[in-house]
Amino acid sequence: MAARIRKGDRVLVISGSDKGKRGEVTQVLPKLNRAVVEGVAITVKHQKADRMGEQGGLVRRERAIDLSNLKLIDPQSDQPTRVGFRILEDGRKVRVAKKTGALIES
Repeated sequence: MAARIRKGDRVLVISGSDKGKRGEVTQVLPKLNRAVVEGVAITVKHQKADRMGEQGGLVRRERAIDLSNLKLIDPQSDQPTRVGFRILEDGRKVRVAKKTGALIES
């Protein structure tokens, strides 16, 4: 199945504790059906100091969010939209914003 959300896309979180936040997708995990979004779903991990001199303490990291909780931001209208697909005359399969019909370049 073609990916509706890809690395570099701007998305809106539509459910969960970070509902309403926007961010850019930094990593997609298709086998787990999850994505990591910059600045969203921050978790705190206790990191132990290692022998190489790296300091321990609290480390803040983004955790993965299920793709069903994300909606793509339409680049034309800056509003959340669903994603469809269209085959162009030259045979390329491209993503299309359902609200405006604009092509989503990736």
